[in-house]
Amino acid sequence: MTIVGEIDLYTAPRLQSELDRLLDESAAAFMVVDMSGVEFCDSTGMNVLLSALKRLREQGGVLEMAGPRPAVRKILQVTGLDSVFTVHEAVPEELLAAEPKA
Repeated sequence: MTIVGEIDLYTAPRLQSELDRLLDESAAAFMVVDMSGVEFCDSTGMNVLLSALKRLREQGGVLEMAGPRPAVRKILQVTGLDSVFTVHEAVPEELLAAEPKA
């Protein structure tokens, strides 16, 4: 999943809906959220991501983040969420290689 723009009080409900839809429609056990296009993420946005992480963990799955910009990485560090989420510098190469080609 790729997220772009800002995740805040106004946009977090849309992200929550999309994550819920993805988790309801698929039996995904592994999700990587590409955060490289996210310019800002407040506590509301982090709570949405934490909720998705919790839901996947309850189903035996994993949610990881990739490519957070410095502002988002700082929020992760200040809140201690960098130890809750697995955070990659970029989307792992093995996942990029597995994507279907159009």
